[in-house]
Amino acid sequence: MSIENYIALNNEIKLYGARLVAISKTKPTPDILALYHAGQRMFGENKVQELVQKYDLLPKDIQWHLVGHLQTNKVKYVAPFVSMVQSVDSLKLLHEINKQAEKNNRVIDCLLQMFVADEETKFGLSTAELDELLTSEEYAEMKNIRICGLMGMATNTADETKIDIEFRALKDIYSHTKATYFADAAYFTELSMGMSSDYKIALKNGATLVRIGSMLFGNRNTIER
Repeated sequence: MSIENYIALNNEIKLYGARLVAISKTKPTPDILALYHAGQRMFGENKVQELVQKYDLLPKDIQWHLVGHLQTNKVKYVAPFVSMVQSVDSLKLLHEINKQAEKNNRVIDCLLQMFVADEETKFGLSTAELDELLTSEEYAEMKNIRICGLMGMATNTADETKIDIEFRALKDIYSHTKATYFADAAYFTELSMGMSSDYKIALKNGATLVRIGSMLFGNRNTIER
C-alpha cells in the first residue's frame, strides 16, 4: 500500500472515532518504519519472539500490541514494554500478566478476548467465563493490570450478514460488561474488532480499534528463525 492509501485508510477509520492497529507480523523493519514515518504509532504482533526482536530494533515510542494467543510462560518477555495485550483469554493468563507487570513496576493495559465466531480454532472467553473472571476474588486483587475493553474475531467467511451478527453480538457484550462491571471506569473504552476483510462492518458496529495487516503490508512473509 502506498503512503497516500495508508493516510486515506487511516482517515476513514478516524471518521468513526476509531484507531488503526497496524498488524506487522512477519514484516521487515523497513516496512514498519515507512508507516512509522507517515505517522503510525500503534503496531500489533502475534508472536512474542518476533515482537521482542522488533521492539529492540525500532523506535521506542511505538505502542506495541500483542494480538495473538499468549502463553503464560512467555509473558515475562513482553511485560517490560508492551502497551497492550489484546488477547487475554483466561484468568490464569491475566494473573501472570499482573505478576510480571508488578515485577516491572508497571500497569499493563489488557483486553479480554471473547469467543463470538463459529470456528472452534479461535480462542476466547464465553460470556459465562467472562462473568466468572470479573467476579472472582483473584481478579479483584490484581493491581498491575487494567482491563480497558474487549476484543474478538468474526468467523472467516464471505457472508457479511454473519459477520455483522457476530460483531453486533460482541458490541452487546461490551455494552453489558461496561454497564455491569466498569460503569465508573473511564479507561474501559476499547472494542477491538475487524481486520482487513471485515473492518468496515466492525466500524459500523462500534469498533474503537481495528487490526489491519494485509491491506497495509500485503500478504504475510515468512521470517526465518
